[in-house]
Amino acid sequence: MLKKLSYIILFGLTLTSCSDTLDDINKNPNATETPLAPYLLTGTLKQGADLYWGSDNNFNSSLLFVQHWAKIQYTEPDRYDVSNTSFTSLWNTGYATLITDLNTIINFPDAQANSNYKGIALTLRSWTFLLLTDAYGSIPYKEAGLKVTPAYNTQKEVYTGLLEDLKQAQSLLSTSNGTVTGDLVYKGDIAKWKRYVNSLRLRIALRISDKEPALAKQAAIDATSDAAGVLSSNADTFKFTYISSPQQNPASAWFETRDDFRISKTMVDKLKEFSDPRLPVYAQLPSDASVGTYVGGANGLSNSDANNQGFAKTSKPGTYFLTSTSPAVIYSYSEVLFNLAEAAARGYISGDAETLYKNAITASFNQFGITDATAISNYLNQASVKYDASNYAKSIGTQKWIAFYGQGLDAFTEWRRLDYPVLTAGPATVLDGKIPSRFFYPGTEQSLNGNSYQAAIAVQGKDLLTTKLWFDAK
Repeated sequence: MLKKLSYIILFGLTLTSCSDTLDDINKNPNATETPLAPYLLTGTLKQGADLYWGSDNNFNSSLLFVQHWAKIQYTEPDRYDVSNTSFTSLWNTGYATLITDLNTIINFPDAQANSNYKGIALTLRSWTFLLLTDAYGSIPYKEAGLKVTPAYNTQKEVYTGLLEDLKQAQSLLSTSNGTVTGDLVYKGDIAKWKRYVNSLRLRIALRISDKEPALAKQAAIDATSDAAGVLSSNADTFKFTYISSPQQNPASAWFETRDDFRISKTMVDKLKEFSDPRLPVYAQLPSDASVGTYVGGANGLSNSDANNQGFAKTSKPGTYFLTSTSPAVIYSYSEVLFNLAEAAARGYISGDAETLYKNAITASFNQFGITDATAISNYLNQASVKYDASNYAKSIGTQKWIAFYGQGLDAFTEWRRLDYPVLTAGPATVLDGKIPSRFFYPGTEQSLNGNSYQAAIAVQGKDLLTTKLWFDAK
C-alpha cells in the first residue's frame, strides 16, 4: 500500500513539473505580459489610418458614393450592388481593435499610463465612435466593450455623449502631465492634441446643428473659446504619414497590383468648371498621350460600359495620393476653417464667414502644394467660387467636397448633411436613382446581437442603404 501511495505521489509531482514546464514553454520570452501604452498608441494610430484610408471604407465605398473616384472595372460597389458583408471592417476593426486597445490605455493605472496617454486615447476613441455613428447611425456606445450583446444608442445619444467625452479628454491633457512616446502624428506635442480635441468638438457641433441648434451653438462656442484653440495652420493637420512597403499608404499598395479606379468624371468636370489648379494634383493625365487632357470615369456604369471608357484614355487619381509615403489626412486645417465659416454663418460664433471661407480654400490649396498668390486670388474672385451668403451651404458644401478629396468617410458625411454639390446616381445603379445614405450593419449583428439590432432598427428605420440617419435632416 505504501509503495502504491509512493507511485501516486511521484506521478502527481511529475504532472505538476510537466505543467510548470509547459507554462514556461508557452511563454514568449520576447513579449511583454502587460501591453505598453506607447505600443498600443502607435498601433491604434496606424490601424486607424488604414481603416480610414483603406479600400473597404474609402475608395471602394464612400469615395464612390460622393463621386470622388469611380470604378472602371468590377463596378458592383459603384452601382451600390453590395450586401451586409460589404461594410464589416469599419465595425469589426473599430470595436474589436481600436476601441478595445484604447480602452486598455484609458483603464491603465497611472503608473502605466499618465493622464496625457489617457486623454489621447479618449480622443481617438471618440473619433472612432464618430466614424461609426456617421456611417451606420445608431451603434453600441455606452455598453461597448462592457457586454457581449451591448445595447445600441441613438445617434443623438452618441453625438452628445462624445461631446462630454471630449470635454473630459481636454481636462486630461496638459503639458505638465508627463511625456508621451509612440505618437506618430503629433510626436507627443500635447498643445496640438488639445487643439485637435477642440476641432473634433466643433465638427460634432455642426453634425447636430440641423437637429439640436441650441446645443450645437453652445458646443461651437465651447470649442472655439477654449484657451487651447483649434487647429491653427497646416502644420496642425491631423495626418498619419506612411513609410515604405510594407507599411505604405493603402492606396499605394492597392495600385501596385490593381487598376480598377479612376478619378470621377463628376470631380474632373467640377474642377474644370472652376479652372481649379488642384486638378493636376488630384488626377494623372491618361497614359494615352494623344488624349492630352484629364478625363474622369463616369460613376455607376455596367462593367462593359465602364471598360469601354478606355483604361488608357481615362485619368487615375493623382500620384500625390498613390505613393508609399502619401499621408492619410484625417482632419485638415482647411476643414477647421470651413467649419468656422459655417458656425459664423449660422450665428453660433463671431467672425466673418466669407473671410473664413476664403481662408479655407487657400489652406486647401496650400495643403496640396499650391502657394502662388495670384493663382489663388484669381480662383477666389471667380463668380462661381465667390461666397454666397444667401446659400452658405452651397458655397461651403461644394468647396468642402472638393477639399475633402480622398477622405471618403467625412466627405460622405458632409455631403449628406449639407446636400451640396448635387450628385446624380449613375445609369446602372440599383437603388432606383438614389445614392446611399448610410452603411449596412454587418450581418453578424443580426445573428450575434439580434435583440439589440432589432431594437435599433425599430427606432432608426430599416437596415437599408437609403435609410436617412438622424443628423441628415434635410
